[in-house]
Amino acid sequence: MSALATTDELFFDRPGATLDRAGAERILGEALAGTDDGELFLEYRESEFISLEEGVIRSASFDTSSGFGLRAVLGEEAGYAHSDEISESALLRAATTVGGVRRGRSGVAADPPRLTNAHLYGDANPLREAEFAVRAALLSEIDAYARAADSRVVQVMASLAAEWQAVQILRAGGGRVADIRPLVRLNVSVVVERDGHRESGSYGAGGRHEFSRVLGEGSWKHAADEALRQALVKLDSVPAPAGEMEVVLGSGWPGILLHEAVGHGLEGDFNRKGTSAFAGLIGQRVASPGVTVVDDGTLPDRRGSLTVDDEGTPAGRTVMIEDGILTGYIQDRMNARLMNVAPTGNGRRQSYAHMPMPRMTNTVMLNGGHTPDEMIRSVKRGLYAVNFGGGAVDITSGKFVFAASEAYLIEDGRVTAPVRGATLIGNGPDAMTKVSMIGNDLALDPGIGTCGKNGQGVPVGVGQPTLKMTGLTVGGTGA
Repeated sequence: MSALATTDELFFDRPGATLDRAGAERILGEALAGTDDGELFLEYRESEFISLEEGVIRSASFDTSSGFGLRAVLGEEAGYAHSDEISESALLRAATTVGGVRRGRSGVAADPPRLTNAHLYGDANPLREAEFAVRAALLSEIDAYARAADSRVVQVMASLAAEWQAVQILRAGGGRVADIRPLVRLNVSVVVERDGHRESGSYGAGGRHEFSRVLGEGSWKHAADEALRQALVKLDSVPAPAGEMEVVLGSGWPGILLHEAVGHGLEGDFNRKGTSAFAGLIGQRVASPGVTVVDDGTLPDRRGSLTVDDEGTPAGRTVMIEDGILTGYIQDRMNARLMNVAPTGNGRRQSYAHMPMPRMTNTVMLNGGHTPDEMIRSVKRGLYAVNFGGGAVDITSGKFVFAASEAYLIEDGRVTAPVRGATLIGNGPDAMTKVSMIGNDLALDPGIGTCGKNGQGVPVGVGQPTLKMTGLTVGGTGA
């Protein structure tokens, strides 16, 4: 069954429905008359979360939600109304609300999004793959496996999360697109203790695919093994040194620094308003030669990928920085129209209760020509940061602070002792000019990212090869 047919059954043809498609299209057309743009966004979502701690299921939840969001756009103004009741009366009330957007333009609506035949992920509901009891039993198996792997394990936490989201987007004039989006994630955390000292490690994996990819024995054992490995490494860690030094960033998940320190600054709304450190710099050098950064929502099965965004625009691959030169921003429809450029398929929203805005999908730095060993050997004294935890960035200045959850000293071209308490401090535009070597080992993160912006969270992906950066400030407590 097509996505449009499936979503028609959920929103218009279900038993007891009080809104049909013809009625929705009529109300939508009247609500958007005389505006520049807008849409009716319909959503149905099923989600489940199960967590285990100390060998028992600590929480288990299942939620079903549905609703619509109606938006009218005129110039820089947007009227938005939403409801968890999909009915003709609720939609009529919403239409009255968004009618508060000041009219007076030509009434010529923006061109609708182009259509696509792409299918970047399956539409099967992961929550229907196996019984709840099977998933709960797997968490207990993970707990037993991790505890048996090492006598120093004192605590294991494991969780499974899944959702199935169906959306349909209607535009004035009869245009309709639909998407069905599965999403799964497994996370394992392990705490170890030696001589009264405790450390922890964690690992997660997931994406827009069936549950079996993370429920398979090879997948969950890898997650448990990796969480345990990280925790044991930290037991032997020493305080991180502080100061300016060369830093080698590992491939894959360390791309979260790129996402936060650079990616947010390349979102269209910040640049249209002139509040980004990258505003007005199109065509100028903003990074070292060789640095190419893309936002790619077309990667199959990835956590940040979308067949169409939440405005109905097909996902795209946008080159934002090419060989160090700023070439473009990622755009939703409104900011693209106001900046006189094409939307890039990055109009995203957390749910029907939120307006779309430009957001990243999968943000990736492309390969260079060096091997990781070459980079390590070139460093006299520095830091090798393999994994990151939390971080923060100021969009206006580009300043960032990131905590390394796994890092090592580099001494005389060799990776030596693991360190704890290391933070990387700098600003995004400046940091990109300090990339001195780019690896040939591009990797994507395992499927764990969630991005926050203006109170909205959406799933994202990151990726990069190993990078060497010169003159980066490291915060630490050691000498």
